[in-house]
Amino acid sequence: QVQLVESGGGLVQSGGSLRLSCAATGSIRSINRMGWYRQAPGKKREFVASINSDATTLYANSMKGRFTISRDNAKKTVFLQMNSLQPEDTAVYFCTADIQSDSGVWRNYWGQGTQVTVSS
Repeated sequence: QVQLVESGGGLVQSGGSLRLSCAATGSIRSINRMGWYRQAPGKKREFVASINSDATTLYANSMKGRFTISRDNAKKTVFLQMNSLQPEDTAVYFCTADIQSDSGVWRNYWGQGTQVTVSS
């Protein structure tokens, strides 16, 4: 069974940094796009950043220059380095990935989310 397991969330002061990790586990043949979304209380889930298997990245405009997405293909893990965090970055951060399981089927998977809270 394929799963995405996030870690690295927590409480940080304004201006601080956090690094989120998301590891894909299970019977995996291949992983294409990996990414992060976030959802603040009372708001819709929004795109943060993504990275393809060829390391091509895409960022939401508001995250450019502050957030950096990267991946370790050998460890099937995607990272999100978040710097200069502000209270408005407070949200649950979700990892997502397009994964081909050993059965050959491609599917989009989501993690359970990790809370990031930025205090002012």
